[in-house]
Amino acid sequence: MRKYVTTFAELLAICGQKRQKIYEFAQEKETLLLDISIDEVRKKVKKSLDAMKDAIKAGLQSKEKSISRQCGDDCEKLQKKFEIGHALFGRLFEKITTYALATIEENLRMGKIVACPTAGSCAIVPSVLIAISEELSLSETEQINALITAGEIGSIIQNKVALAGAVGGCQAECGVASAMSAGALVQILGGSEKQIVNAVALALKNVLGLTCDPVAGLVEIPCVKRNAFLAIHSVTAAELALAGVESKIPADEVVDALSQTSQLMSPLLKESSQAGLAKTKTALKIEQKITNKNKQ
Repeated sequence: MRKYVTTFAELLAICGQKRQKIYEFAQEKETLLLDISIDEVRKKVKKSLDAMKDAIKAGLQSKEKSISRQCGDDCEKLQKKFEIGHALFGRLFEKITTYALATIEENLRMGKIVACPTAGSCAIVPSVLIAISEELSLSETEQINALITAGEIGSIIQNKVALAGAVGGCQAECGVASAMSAGALVQILGGSEKQIVNAVALALKNVLGLTCDPVAGLVEIPCVKRNAFLAIHSVTAAELALAGVESKIPADEVVDALSQTSQLMSPLLKESSQAGLAKTKTALKIEQKITNKNKQ
């Protein structure tokens, strides 16, 4: 059993040879790395799963705004909208988008969330995984399996790309979270390991170049809405992969492109708040308003 797998090609080869699912390989790998049993590995994952559910529940019930007062009530607005009339894409769409906003807004309030892979992208995997699990009445075992799969996807990508907006832009945060979510969803819906990896490629390649340009240096604008948008983005990738639509560029090469794009991006577009949306006229007014308030 290998402790480290650094590419999706290696992962598929090993899973094929051993006739394993990705989550089976990943949990065995963790037993070697951490020197604990598979049961203990799964208990750790369950703890994260429970924390995700708690964050959604708390976020759905809270109306508290962030310290800046700029964000924190979007989830409430969306819930009210869906009480009046259902979303065009149906109940599942409603759940995913509201769960995404609920989770990321909990992050703004300094509530307990799971960084998956980062705090700024914490809502994408939970919103999709938990909404789908509720709609399909999935067992806790199936949910844990999916979350382990998502974790292994993120682990492989981070071998080549630092999962931080300050290093790789938002493509390395929300983009990678979307890829993790897409793969986990394919796992849930019974897709093959090849389809899981293909979903990763489809999700990731369509966010290349996504900047990290937070207004006033806060993980609020545009971060909150990006979580909801990229949660749905991951569902699109999963649906395409399950239909047999393939990325012509293999997942590992997409990750290489992500790495290259990260290096080519201007530092001004990587969490410095010195360009992009952060320097629009409205953003500057918001920044000044927050600065004045802090001085007072």
